[in-house]
Amino acid sequence: MLTMEQLYDVEKLQKEVEVFDKIELKLNWDMLRDRESDHFDFLHYENNELIAFIGLYPFGSTVEVTGMVKPRERRKGQFTKLFKKAMKSAGKIGYKRILLNAPSTAREAKDFLKKQKADYSFTEHQMKWRPRPLTVSYSEFKLRPTERKDADLRIQLDMLAFDLSEEDALANESNIINDPDTDLFMIEVNHKAIGKIQIYLEDSQAWIYGFSILPEFQGQGIGSKVLRYLVQEQSKKGYSVHLEVETTNTNALGLYKAVGFTVIHAQDYYIYKKA
Repeated sequence: MLTMEQLYDVEKLQKEVEVFDKIELKLNWDMLRDRESDHFDFLHYENNELIAFIGLYPFGSTVEVTGMVKPRERRKGQFTKLFKKAMKSAGKIGYKRILLNAPSTAREAKDFLKKQKADYSFTEHQMKWRPRPLTVSYSEFKLRPTERKDADLRIQLDMLAFDLSEEDALANESNIINDPDTDLFMIEVNHKAIGKIQIYLEDSQAWIYGFSILPEFQGQGIGSKVLRYLVQEQSKKGYSVHLEVETTNTNALGLYKAVGFTVIHAQDYYIYKKA
């Protein structure tokens, strides 16, 4: 569990690195602020100043890893030592897959990943909706809050839409079900639940996650109508609307662009080969 002082130091370092490298780091602040263990965060201080940070973000049998080091302290070996410590911890916990995350334009991070012999896996686009007039129809579907009875379907949708194992889908569901900042909805057509979507609110931003529809109901325009409705509703409330999508998900990427989303940042993921 990070202290308030440590959280402040991490945020300060993040801002410095992002300005220097002209990037946006994905530090999953909702998870950082709510840690229940000391096994996931690694910090290196010198003279009471945070020099390097690495965070582990577990999702079932998979763990995502993001790190950063103070610009003036690079190429001195501190980050490499911290990384080895973090990977040792991840190995002891026993994750089946370790994903190293770096912004697509972070050249020094990419050089480091090459030295680790990590293999590129996929790119995740962070998109933002550019305000534009939308035609919205709410007559062909219904959105309702998620209930306990929806758990099996939600897990099935995660496995089908995002290629998650059952273990990771279960872990994902347990992570978000009690999150007070996330609104979970089921998508119904003719009184039958056929999909799900969730909204995470942070400051003035609304993030759309977990948007998925059963295969047999895809291609009917339902997804587009749900997305248009939610975008308009969140925009009316004063939120800027954001989402994330993998480049491999071409159907979703096309849908989001058609509604008015544009790519503003990209994060590359690499598979770390455990020694």
